[in-house]
Order: sequence, then structure tokens, then C-alpha cells
Amino acid sequence: MSNELIINSTPKGDRIALLQDKRIVEYHIEQSEPQFSVGDIYLGTVKKLVSGLNAAFIDIGYEKDAFLHYHDLGPNLPTLQKFTREVMTKKNKVIRLENFKLEPEIDKLGKIEKAVQKGHLALVQVVKEPISTKGPRLSCDISIAGRFLVLVPFANGVNISKKITSKAERNRLQKLMSSIKPKNYGVIVRTVAEGKAVEEMERDLKDSIAKWEDGLAKLVDAKAGDRIIGEMSRATSMLRDLLNNDFDNVIVDTPELYNEAKGYVHNVAPEKEKIVKLHQSKTKLFEQLGIEKQLKMLFGRSVSLPGGGYLIVEHTEALHVIDVNSGNKSNSEEDQEATALSVNREAAKEVARQLRLRDMGGIIVIDFIDMKKADNRKLIQDIMRDEMRGDRSKYTILPLTKFGLMQITRQRVRPEMNVATHETCPSCGGTGSITASIAVSDIVEQHLEHLVTKQNEKKLTILVHPFLSAYFTKGFPSIRMNWFLKYKTWITIMEDSSFGITEFKFLNQNGDQIEISS
Repeated sequence: MSNELIINSTPKGDRIALLQDKRIVEYHIEQSEPQFSVGDIYLGTVKKLVSGLNAAFIDIGYEKDAFLHYHDLGPNLPTLQKFTREVMTKKNKVIRLENFKLEPEIDKLGKIEKAVQKGHLALVQVVKEPISTKGPRLSCDISIAGRFLVLVPFANGVNISKKITSKAERNRLQKLMSSIKPKNYGVIVRTVAEGKAVEEMERDLKDSIAKWEDGLAKLVDAKAGDRIIGEMSRATSMLRDLLNNDFDNVIVDTPELYNEAKGYVHNVAPEKEKIVKLHQSKTKLFEQLGIEKQLKMLFGRSVSLPGGGYLIVEHTEALHVIDVNSGNKSNSEEDQEATALSVNREAAKEVARQLRLRDMGGIIVIDFIDMKKADNRKLIQDIMRDEMRGDRSKYTILPLTKFGLMQITRQRVRPEMNVATHETCPSCGGTGSITASIAVSDIVEQHLEHLVTKQNEKKLTILVHPFLSAYFTKGFPSIRMNWFLKYKTWITIMEDSSFGITEFKFLNQNGDQIEISS
């Protein structure tokens, strides 16, 4: 399977598409304005404590205060608070954790009032971006994501990804990280670390520690609301998470993005530096690779399936509903059960793709076509699990009910991606009404007479819809022939199939458009 990361720079921000076998599976837009992104670490101010929710609201500069629940404080909150105070008062000038004495952990079932105080400063990390009417969600359990591991300051444990199933490999990684990590730093080993050499792991660990210490250097002079550590750009973070031996191309269309991507790949995987390429064709990058067309076809309310079926995707504030329909597929199988199974197999694969593509989160309910056999229902669940294995978000899949409903919960940390697939009608301009088509030919003739007799225009060209072109040029004598006899000048008529039936343009002998008053 080929993997390609395509990055298109626009005035509003970068558009990022992940392609697998030329099919788009993830799409992101990184706004050029400052955003409150997952992973960013801020110095916030405690604005309000809500004992009923056992939570606090923190001001980090967003229009709405961010939410911090007691369970998200992390067990090492007292150590974080003490260390933050010492750094900001410049008592801890070295800004290193190795020799720092850790404080006792907080009570897992404690109260927010005993942990934080109103008006105090707090070092917090964004774990969920602002969505709909809600502000960001925060955590005080700080972590720094690297390529092979996640660094957890103020902890000492080594945890291994559950997706690494080999006992020997888990033991190797456990011993390796325990031997190279500094004191007072915890480590979570990521799935991609499986089989990696000690040199790569140690370099990644040092890079993460350096990023943490650089942030602490900013904390010395920071003010409330300042961003202390920023997560890398969305494109670079996708490279960090996805870059492996199966990655074929990283294609960008500006020198700035090219240098950024190439520099990152050079640092983490010098042998793959050649996969970063700069697009220099006159054709736009997304157009040339067919991504624009895919986006328009995949983000609509209705999504077609290869065998003739289709999905209907509906969104509400509480959940997402996906309805599976057989379309014209119903006549191509032996019986109803076979038809349902065939369509549902295709639908399961496309639904898994749509969840990643639109970054749909929360509760998703899929209404598959009813199947009587339990084995078939189990097969659809297995297909869904296999297809979602590459999804980087946390998810849970429940078995199909006897009514053919499947429930999925998927972690939502960013607003859902949406692409407008409706376009303004070229004929009515979105008003819903057009000039009566029967009158268009008369209007063209009125403008023609004015241009020829009043403005003395010569060698005119009229751009019209093909239907209108045929009306003016077909038959004998044609309407255009009558114009020649009347005005003693030949009128060129050109077809333009992109025009609406009532659209037309006049061009002068130099090919420039003539502005005409309606």
C-alpha cells in the first residue's frame, strides 16, 4: 500500500491530504491564524471553580474559558505546581528535573477546591480543541509527543503500547528505556518503536527533553495566557506519527513548506529525505492529483459505493447517523441476504474511511441493511475492526444489533472536518430564479443592435450556451444570417458549455469582454 502526504498552501492556511493508493483517507486544514491545538501547553489563570462539576475553568486566551476536570489534573499536580513556581521565581535556575524532589500524589477521589485555587497560575495542556460552543479541554498531566515515545515529566514509569504484543520486544523496550531515561521523567513507548535501535530511541528521548526544557526557559518570563510549548504543525505531526518504510512521497507546493518538511525528515530519518518533493507544475497540486474531485465527491450528504449502493450521512449536535442503502445493487445478487451482505461489506470499508476523512467523533450510529444470519453480522463487525485498525484516534466498536445497527464511539479532540460540496447555480446566482429562457434570445438581439448601431462595434463575438448557439446558427436562413444582412457585419458565435442557459457575453475584435448594462 502506497502512502503519500500532500500539502497545499493557500492564503487561509495549509490543506493536508493523506493518500493511500491514491485514495484520500485523511484531510486537514491548518489555519494560518494562531489556534489552540492539541498538545499546546499554556500558562493559564484559574478563573472559576465549580464544585458541582468538580472542575475549574481556566483562562488561556481563548474567547471562552477552557475546562479542566479534577480527573485531568494528573497524580503529580503538586510537583508540577511547585516546579512551576520555582521556575517562574527563578529559584530553579538550571531548570532540570533530575534532582528535583517529587511531591506526594493527589487523591484520585479528591475535590477541585483542595487542588487548585482561584486566581492562581497553572501550567496546562490542550487535550481537546474548541468544538462548537465549547472552549478547549485541558489537562495538567503534561506530556511531550515524540516520534517513538511520549515523554511524561514528573513521573518515573515506563509504559509500552498495548499494540506491541511480542513479550520479548516489550521486555527489550522496557529494559532499554529504563536504562536511558533520566530520573523524574516517565516514558510511554509508542507502537512505531517496535524493533527500533537504541540510538534512534535515545535521540528521540533527547529531542523531547530538549523541547520541554526550551519551554521551561520561556516560562521564566511568561505572563498569563502565554503559550509555553507549541505542538508542531499539523503536517509535521502527521509525518512524525505516520512516517515509516511504506511512505512513498511527501509533496508540497511552496519552498517554505518544502524546507520545513525536508528538514524534519532529515533529522528523524535521513535515509528517506528524497521522498520530500516540491511541486512546480502550473497545474494546481490538488487538481493534478485528483484530490479536489475526490473531496467534492466524498464530503456530500450522499456517498456512493463501488457496487451501486450509497451512504447517507447525517450530523446532529449529539451524534452522527449513517444509513446504508443498496441502490441498484439489489438485482445483481442471488437473494436478499447475499445482496445485504455484499452492500454492507462495501459500506463498512467506506464508513471507516469516512470517519477518518471527516474526523467524525463522539457517537456514530450506522444503520446497515438487515441480515438474518449471525455469521454475516459478525463478519461485518470484523471488517469494520480491520478497516479501523489504522485509525490514530481511540475508538470502540459494538456488535451489530438484531436491527442491523452498529454503534461506534470515536475520540473527538478537534472540530469535525467539513467541505462544502454545493456550488452556486451559475444561472440564478443562488437566488432561485432566472430570466425566462424564452426571452434570452430577444435580450441578446437587443444588446447586439445597440452595440452595432450605437457604439459602432465591429467583428463582435458572442459567447453563449450550446443550446442558444444552435438556436442562432441552425436552419436556413439562420438568425445569424439575418443579422449579417441587417447590420452588414458578420457576428461570430462561440459555444461555452460552462455557461447557464441564460448566460452570454459579448467580446470586441480584440477579444476583450464588453460591459453591457442590463
